[in-house]
Amino acid sequence: MASGILVGIKEEVTCPICLELLTKPLSLDCGHNFCQACITANKDSRIDQGAERRCPVCQIPYKPGNLKPNRPMANIVERLREVKLRPEEEQKRDLCVRHEEKLLLFCKEDGKVICWLCERSQEHRDHQTFLVEEVVQEYQEKLQAALERMRKEQQEVEMLEANVREETTSWKNQIESETQRIQAGFKQLRGILDDEEQKELLKLKNETGDVLHNLAEAENELVEQRQLVSSVISDLEHRLQGSALEMLQDVNGILQRYVRETRDCPSMP
Repeated sequence: MASGILVGIKEEVTCPICLELLTKPLSLDCGHNFCQACITANKDSRIDQGAERRCPVCQIPYKPGNLKPNRPMANIVERLREVKLRPEEEQKRDLCVRHEEKLLLFCKEDGKVICWLCERSQEHRDHQTFLVEEVVQEYQEKLQAALERMRKEQQEVEMLEANVREETTSWKNQIESETQRIQAGFKQLRGILDDEEQKELLKLKNETGDVLHNLAEAENELVEQRQLVSSVISDLEHRLQGSALEMLQDVNGILQRYVRETRDCPSMP
């Protein structure tokens, strides 16, 4: 019954021109609603460009300047887009795409949820398979542990990144201070020590340039690592918040990615 009501509402908020849900709905004086793009593109070749146009539904004349945005209708359409009118599509997610059988088993070797026909296929014949209910807790704990480790690693990377930035700032301040000291000292002896001053400044520049270059590279690597860690965390959180089937589907891949990112985490330069 609820589905029938939703279907009825959907018909009311469907554009008579494109037959899709209204987009930026505009109301005519006659009360009919159309997508903004559809009604503004609606032209009758029999009517002069400056004359009134007619409603495509009831043929009542209207002036293009009188078109009004229908915000309540737009809100209804937005809410309707969020409603699933066909719950059978949700059920299809629990079926094997190959055999259309219920996904009840989990293959540990491939880290995939499979059906009983998949289990008997050549692809999974010698693999260890378990009921989904038997491995949900195990992999939930693995994913949770991976998530906690990656969160901790994220904190470490952010701390290292902050330390590099702090050290970079400190080096810049030291360089500026040292440069000013050298310039002030040689200014007093400019007449006879110009050559010596330039040599000292060049030496300082060469020494500090390498340091800043290394720090900049370290910061870039940490930024990239933080982004990768954030991506893994997002994947882990998404899986843990989803259904058991969504969590277990290709779970080995996300766990291998977690191990790889953990192993590749950079340390302080």
